[in-house]
Amino acid sequence: MKPGMAIGRQETIKIEVTEEMFASFEGTVVHPVYSTVAMVYHMEWVSRKIILPFLEEHEEGMGAAVELKHISPSPLHSFVSLTATLIEHKKEQVITKVEAFNEHGLIGKGEVKQVILPKELIRKKLSII
Repeated sequence: MKPGMAIGRQETIKIEVTEEMFASFEGTVVHPVYSTVAMVYHMEWVSRKIILPFLEEHEEGMGAAVELKHISPSPLHSFVSLTATLIEHKKEQVITKVEAFNEHGLIGKGEVKQVILPKELIRKKLSII
């Protein structure tokens, strides 16, 4: 990795809740609100933004773990702001704390762990599946 990725580094994304983000299973909407699945996706995305400027040409990040507490619902057309904060960087592991807020307050929080690996190693790992 390129130098300069410091503990405390933050990235933020803002999204609007759409019907595609609703809690649903096998095509049936269970709750017409921002789903836990969508929140996990956005937490991984904002955490990835932390590492992108520091990846070398031969490196790539891979998600390794997500820990999430989905605290409150967020309805259609509400706006969600997710902020990732770098809390740990050891060798190839990068861990971020992520918080998600809508206009009413905190709706989710968690941690995302990414590993930084050589692209060649990733290709080898993927060739066995």
